[in-house]
Amino acid sequence: MKKTIKDFDLEGKKIIIRCDLNVPMTNNIIDDDTRIKSSVRTIKYALKSDAKVILLSHLGKVKTEEDKLTNSLYPVSLRLSEYLGLKVQFSKDTRSKELTEMASNLQNGEVLLIENTRFEDLNGQKESNCNLDLAKYWASLGDIFINDAYGSCHRNHASVTGIPKYLPSGIGFLVEKEIKKIDSLLNSKKNPFIVVLGGKKVDDKITLIEKLLEKCDKLLIGGAMSFTFLKAKKYNTGSSIVSEEHLEFASRMLNQYPNKIVLPVDFIVEANNEVINKNITDFNNNDIGYDIGTKTIKLFEKELISAQRVIINGPMGLFEDKRFAKGTDKILKILDKNRIKTVVGGGDTASAVNKLGYSSSFYHVSTGGGATMKYLENQTLVGIEAIEDKKENSNC
Repeated sequence: MKKTIKDFDLEGKKIIIRCDLNVPMTNNIIDDDTRIKSSVRTIKYALKSDAKVILLSHLGKVKTEEDKLTNSLYPVSLRLSEYLGLKVQFSKDTRSKELTEMASNLQNGEVLLIENTRFEDLNGQKESNCNLDLAKYWASLGDIFINDAYGSCHRNHASVTGIPKYLPSGIGFLVEKEIKKIDSLLNSKKNPFIVVLGGKKVDDKITLIEKLLEKCDKLLIGGAMSFTFLKAKKYNTGSSIVSEEHLEFASRMLNQYPNKIVLPVDFIVEANNEVINKNITDFNNNDIGYDIGTKTIKLFEKELISAQRVIINGPMGLFEDKRFAKGTDKILKILDKNRIKTVVGGGDTASAVNKLGYSSSFYHVSTGGGATMKYLENQTLVGIEAIEDKKENSNC
């Protein structure tokens, strides 16, 4: 068991909270503030405990000086101020004398948000490579470190795994909730246990696929990643996305688990400016599948109808385009209608859930796609491993 924020006396202390405030923005306007709202509970707990709160987060990818213009956390500080009901101070620096003074001058009940941690990647990837000098500097600003950035817990970054080397540490309410929910589903004995995987790439899900096939009763594969498995079965997949380098892996999984893997039998394709439903057996060399078809939806529903627990990670098609959103929508509707205990992986899957109106329908909608995939693989994450363990009570 890891320590949590509740295990510390926070009064008068400077609490560094690593949040996941990596929200989508267009022209510095926030498009979706779900992650900001998810961070509020832990921050408010620290404030109610009369602590001084220092927040760290990354935002987007920062590879050039120009990227700094569109990846500043300043707009986040304004939105966070609204949710907290107080002015959130903002440091334009990630490391400076001015930042040190701002942290030093914080009063009980005040909040300081530090600029995007990935600005430090412009000079030697110091954040992403877990530079310990940087971690030590950030640690020097506070007294206690709390990791509440579930979406970054799989990353060995200075602000995630570096700081807890130098400070007492615990996890926040969001990380605690994510782990409890996923563990509850994984460790349940109720079966059938069905996994639904979609999205584009097989590449980053290879280990996940192997691990889940060992545990689940059925693996339903939709989305573009299904074409790698279909090609491994010698189907003509047309011009659809195929991960050629992983055809051997797909073939091996199909041979090893012939009764577990369920693949689409038809797709929605675009031909001559028309959207049509086409069997995989009828694909020509120019066809591209953009969504699972009506027969596949019925096939997947037949498997899901008796499910007791489900993990879904990845959409069934290009759901951002209404023409190709039906597959994802129907699968989510089946899970919702039958009240199946479902954990929704973060990333594109969570976006689809929100966009299609199912945000409150499921047992758990994760805030971290990559983190959830890694946790499903190993049931641990480097960011959580870096946190102090609770001391077991002795009965002696």
